[in-house]
Amino acid sequence: MTATLRELLVRYKAIEFGEFTLASGMKSTYYIDVKSAVTHPDLLSAVAAEVAVSYEFDVIAGVAVGGVPLAVAVSLVSKKPYAIIRSSEKAHGKKDLIIGNIRGKNVLLIEDVTTSGGSALYGIQTLRSAGGRADRVVTVVDREQGAGQMLLEHGVEVIPLVRVSELLKSRDF
Repeated sequence: MTATLRELLVRYKAIEFGEFTLASGMKSTYYIDVKSAVTHPDLLSAVAAEVAVSYEFDVIAGVAVGGVPLAVAVSLVSKKPYAIIRSSEKAHGKKDLIIGNIRGKNVLLIEDVTTSGGSALYGIQTLRSAGGRADRVVTVVDREQGAGQMLLEHGVEVIPLVRVSELLKSRDF
């Protein structure tokens, strides 16, 4: 976690205030929009650099849609392959849930935001079912609403680059 990463998240409006319904179904007075914020190259580069130098992995994986640009960016910096986890099986083609080779590999899952942990758990279970070794999730922002504990119960460590409490303390938005 770096001050620069927090500053970039605030600069590119990764946190917005209002009334929101989250993917988990929960209501919130703020929304964490990392997907839009990482469309700015300096923020995407900062996330990729931090993950590439801080964690060991053979393959970086992201769940579509939010994790895909993050996984690609980390792959470019680390010079290691990436994998894409589809949100659902296709009805045509090879019908694979995973694009990329993860069988027998140490896979690091990257997420844009974790709240309840449902998307991350789906990603981990999909990777494990396909033969990958996956027990860690790096998240750009952890909303600190249960994902860490829930995933720990499934043998998965959540590693936040930034916690939402750190963003809320900055008050620069």
